[in-house]
Amino acid sequence: MAQFFAGTSGWAYPSWKPDFYPDKLAQKKFLSHYATLLNTVEVNFTFRQLVKETTIQNWLQDTPAHFRFGIKAHQVITHIRRLTGAEDFVPRFLATIEPLAAAGKLGPVLFQLPPNLKADAALLQDFLAILPRTVPAAFEFRHASWFADSTWDLLKSSNVALCVAETETLTTPEVATAGFVYYRFRKPSYTGEERRSMIDRIRLHVAAGRDVFAYFKHEETPEGALYAVELLRELTGGEPA
Repeated sequence: MAQFFAGTSGWAYPSWKPDFYPDKLAQKKFLSHYATLLNTVEVNFTFRQLVKETTIQNWLQDTPAHFRFGIKAHQVITHIRRLTGAEDFVPRFLATIEPLAAAGKLGPVLFQLPPNLKADAALLQDFLAILPRTVPAAFEFRHASWFADSTWDLLKSSNVALCVAETETLTTPEVATAGFVYYRFRKPSYTGEERRSMIDRIRLHVAAGRDVFAYFKHEETPEGALYAVELLRELTGGEPA
């Protein structure tokens, strides 16, 4: 049966007190508390540094078996090499998150492309060829030239998800290209009507047998986390499992 995972991009925000975290909760206990309310988190700091195994072991210890970590791919792959000549770095990066996969807690790996990287089907095809099929991958395209059937076809051929990202300036078309769906809800706030629309869209994917991962923007205020809790409650009856 398909599952729904909801969370935010990051969790270490003291400013989420007291609406999300209890007032007196120590920061080292944030993740374990977060995991009682939500069932996934998108880790963004892996974009700038390779995560240490000791850090991952702490994550594993602080989260239940059903929890999933979405991981943003390192900038060397997406922004510095821009998907070219990454054959050596991709395995190195994936090796750092292997303990998550071994524990059954690895969610999708997000490859977020630079806004100025225009559509290049050959570039994408060559990169997908070096990406292990065992890695649940999603691509966020931030230049509208990528929004085309040729892109969707390449993603489908590798069972790679299109990241449906909603920002104030650009919204990705809603196209399912893999066995799971990846949402990034990046607007600062969402109306009740917009959140009900999210629920309807997610229900359709789950009914079609696709797992859904939805991440709200991390902010200095806890709205994103509270939106995620609301969605999880509506779609799963309130249980993060």
